[in-house]
Amino acid sequence: MQRKRPRFGPVLFYAIAGTFGAYLTFSAVQGEYGLLHRIQIEADAAQLRAERDRLAGELSVLENDTHRLSDQYLDLDLLDQQAREVLGYVRSDEIVLR
Repeated sequence: MQRKRPRFGPVLFYAIAGTFGAYLTFSAVQGEYGLLHRIQIEADAAQLRAERDRLAGELSVLENDTHRLSDQYLDLDLLDQQAREVLGYVRSDEIVLR
């Protein structure tokens, strides 16, 4: 009676295929282009869009103030406010409390 030797070819093939499949699954979830990285990128993009919108609002306020202090249109109230805030000016009839 002849003894059958175990065949390692199919076992080796399935082991390599399983390892490769596990690697692809891991890469699809946590790799550089995986799902978790994409979620992080989308969160960062949303945060940057919010900051862009906030900065655009600040820019429009600054543009308005610049226009109001220009030679063509001088807002005396804004000029007085800026002189007080930036230069620390006070009128002679005011009392300063610190």
